[in-house]
Amino acid sequence: MSPCRDTYRRGAIFALVLALVLIALPSLLNAQTAPKAPTAQSSDDFPKVELFVGYQWLNPGGNIPAFQTTVVTPPDTATRSDSPLASSTTTTTVVPFKLPSIAQGVGTSLAYNFTKNLALEGDYGGNFNRNATISTATVGPKYTWRGEGVNFFVHTLFGFERLSSRGIPSSNGIAAILGGGMDIKLWKPITLRLFEADYQFAHLNFSSVVSPIDSQLRRPSYNGARLRTGLVFNFGGAPETPVAAACSIDHNEVLVGEPLHATVAASNFNPKHPLTYTWASSGGKIEGKDTAATIDTTGAAPGTYTATARVVDPKKKKNGEASCTSNFTVKPLNPPQISCTANPGTVEVGTPSTVTCTCTSPDNATVTVGGWTSSAGSVAGTGNSATLTTTGAAAGPATINATCTDSRGLTASTTSTVTVNNPPPPPPVVDKALEARLALHSVYFATAKPTVKDPTGGLVASQEQTLQSLATDFAKYREVKPDAHLTLEGHADVRGSVPYNQALSERRVARVKSYLVEHGVPEANLETKALGDQHNLTAAEVKASVEQNPELTKEERARVLRNMKTIIWASNRRVDITLNVAGQAETTSVRQYPFNATDSLTLIGGREAIRKAPAAKKAPAAKGAKKPVKKQ
Repeated sequence: MSPCRDTYRRGAIFALVLALVLIALPSLLNAQTAPKAPTAQSSDDFPKVELFVGYQWLNPGGNIPAFQTTVVTPPDTATRSDSPLASSTTTTTVVPFKLPSIAQGVGTSLAYNFTKNLALEGDYGGNFNRNATISTATVGPKYTWRGEGVNFFVHTLFGFERLSSRGIPSSNGIAAILGGGMDIKLWKPITLRLFEADYQFAHLNFSSVVSPIDSQLRRPSYNGARLRTGLVFNFGGAPETPVAAACSIDHNEVLVGEPLHATVAASNFNPKHPLTYTWASSGGKIEGKDTAATIDTTGAAPGTYTATARVVDPKKKKNGEASCTSNFTVKPLNPPQISCTANPGTVEVGTPSTVTCTCTSPDNATVTVGGWTSSAGSVAGTGNSATLTTTGAAAGPATINATCTDSRGLTASTTSTVTVNNPPPPPPVVDKALEARLALHSVYFATAKPTVKDPTGGLVASQEQTLQSLATDFAKYREVKPDAHLTLEGHADVRGSVPYNQALSERRVARVKSYLVEHGVPEANLETKALGDQHNLTAAEVKASVEQNPELTKEERARVLRNMKTIIWASNRRVDITLNVAGQAETTSVRQYPFNATDSLTLIGGREAIRKAPAAKKAPAAKGAKKPVKKQ
């Protein structure tokens, strides 16, 4: 491999390493030395155009062709100077001449920034001495890392180079520059370029003076290095954004004694500068640290107050301070509210009652119920309810007191009243004999009785006696069961028309009702129903009633069964009576025809012979009993 190529390779590696170091150096410095950034953010302020003017040192890094003249004398004439053939030959050869470093030089560049970091740069550099004059003009991208007070940049430029030297014609060729540097910020318009180190490559053409046999000098490549320093003039760029601060409080309204938390957010400050924060409040006691503060409203009068935050960048004399405010309202404390109800509200002595309270705070404070007292009996409770025990208490109102207390010590009290009564006397006991006498019997009427002309008639003596006994026993029964009442249900046999039978059953039930009222039964305790010939007893039901009648002898039962049609009619001319008592089953009258009544034949409307008892079974008449009268 040729020395020229080795030099080129070493120069390229050096330039690449230098570029990588310059790219990584800003990040390393930022990670290790940058102070903790404040919460506020600064704007990306950078110039639009950067003009560099300064000194340039160059090591070209290569050879140029030089001409060497040599005089050659033939050997056989060297000792014979007087010989007419004696002569010498002059030979010119091209030899490499290594260009030395050129200390005299100037450099300039113009960069247009598209973004904070990326720009397009045009560069010109020129060096000169007695051996050569070298100038380059290149253009290419430039990347800048902008830090606090210092900028680092790298660039890659391409263009052309011109080399002029005595004795050889000037040569133009391609050129490339790869490198970077560091700028120190002195003032916004002016920056000091502390150093710029570049690898400079060039490829020139001396084919007009160098023969093809000497290719390294005919088209040589240069792997040079250049150093620069100078000033950078900055033009344009966005104006500096004013700093700002925004305040906020976690609650717009609080109660006296409740804390508040305020925060401030700073913007457009330099993130590399530490900020100082100052807090103030027109009400309450405020204590702040950096971007947060706590406001204690204990003892503050109700009203609206203002909290103020001031943010300062001590390193900046201009545009380094901002402040903001936020309002809050302190409201007075509201006591809790309580209401209680007793269930049941009226009890007997010895029966408990439950008192339940509802306790709330208009300020949503935590509340508890306690302080239970009672003017009678004893009360004990947990939570929102208590139990009143009335054992041994005197009859009368018992007042229960309860107190609601919130977490701030505010209280509210209320009362609830329970009426305590003595227990009622034990219910009277129904006389068993009375219940036996109160066994109900249906009341029977003769055919077509009562009539329209005589609606108060129609009751035969035996049926009047049945109703009189019922009225007497029912009056005594009501002393024990005052809510008892009787239902009267009127019927008629089927021989009349439907309207006639309906009206007849209405007259019969009305007559029974009026008779009972006349004998002391309250009308309010009586109900009536008129069913006409509906729900009449069937032949089978009448036959079963006759066969089960204990008052009939065998002969009488047989005689009755031989006249079933007449007996069926007579059995359906009646008023049934039903006893109704709350909590007890209804008691319906026994629908058993009074065959042994003295006026039974009048009710039947048949022959008196039906009442004759067989001689073998004739029993002695009861004392005071009357014989039935035969109908003529």
